[in-house]
Amino acid sequence: MTTVDLFSTLRSLPRTEKLKVMQFLIAELAREEEPTLQAGATYSVWSPLNSHEAVHKLGQLLESDQTA
Repeated sequence: MTTVDLFSTLRSLPRTEKLKVMQFLIAELAREEEPTLQAGATYSVWSPLNSHEAVHKLGQLLESDQTA
């Protein structure tokens, strides 16, 4: 079935059926965009632990908040 045929068929559907098609398509798109994690794979995770730059920035924010 071509998209032209599909669009023609979709136009002829009642409103409730069109909404069901929309919900299906949205769910499919969301499922395709979800990140998938592989079993046994290693993934790097950033942490502010031992990050001196993060500590410095946080200190600056706290100081600016106290002066304001």
